[in-house]
Amino acid sequence: MGAQAKVYKRRIKSVSATKKITKAMEMIAASRVVKAQRRVAASTPYATELTRAVGAVAKGSTTQHALTTESENPTRAAVLLITSDRGLAGGYSSNVIKAAEELTERLTREGKEVDAYIVGRKGVAYYSFRERKVTESWGGFTDSPTYADAKKIAGPLIEAVLKDTAEGGVDELHIVFTEFVSMLTQTPVQDRLLPLSLQGTAEEQEKKGEILPLFDFEPSAEDVLDALLPRYVEARIYNALLQAAASKHAATRRAMKSATDNADELIKSLTRLANAARQADITQEISEIVGGASALADASAGSD
Repeated sequence: MGAQAKVYKRRIKSVSATKKITKAMEMIAASRVVKAQRRVAASTPYATELTRAVGAVAKGSTTQHALTTESENPTRAAVLLITSDRGLAGGYSSNVIKAAEELTERLTREGKEVDAYIVGRKGVAYYSFRERKVTESWGGFTDSPTYADAKKIAGPLIEAVLKDTAEGGVDELHIVFTEFVSMLTQTPVQDRLLPLSLQGTAEEQEKKGEILPLFDFEPSAEDVLDALLPRYVEARIYNALLQAAASKHAATRRAMKSATDNADELIKSLTRLANAARQADITQEISEIVGGASALADASAGSD
């Protein structure tokens, strides 16, 4: 075997080993995305109904509460960005980071100072590389988040909302995550969690033809809202974490399938080149043998 054919053979072996890895990762991501999709389907109705209930309670009372009261002159906002701990997911993390950057720029143009809260090592690395301040960060659970993780994230955010801005508090709480639409479509979403937009909630329910129920508050509307505030924030963050996890697994599956397909094409191309190189080596060897035999024949004829 010639030197060039050996080079092609080594490359084919290397690409084949990579293909096995990407194929295995594709299958793992496919199994994980199904589980994540089920968790999203289970948590979304709860988060939706809780948002409706909070909107109904707030709309049915005249209580001034951090959950629903708009600041007259908002000067500070918190942005929770949910990324991934790992890569190999195509443009998943970069797309959601881009959406967060757009939101941050818009809030800054509105004259608001932005506090960044980051979930996922990819987002933390992005901010660290650019030497940008991160108020708080979390990681290590983005592939399979739990409600306890959502509570851990919600705690500092609720505390910041309840604080006065002079003491480091915020007037608004925004969240940026990737919504799982389907196995092929995952969309970055910018959403404001606090204060809750009662007008938007009412308009959405009106479009659906839904009628808000009447509520009696015990012991008072303020106490009810105080109890609902952490549950609302935790439920919305938990649902966003699940949506992001499902989106990440779907993106990983798609990226690994593309890598496997590319490896197949590369192996075919290298195989053709290896065959051509081997045929060239064989042709050269035959030519050398024929040339040697011809030279021997000429030498024998000359001696005679």
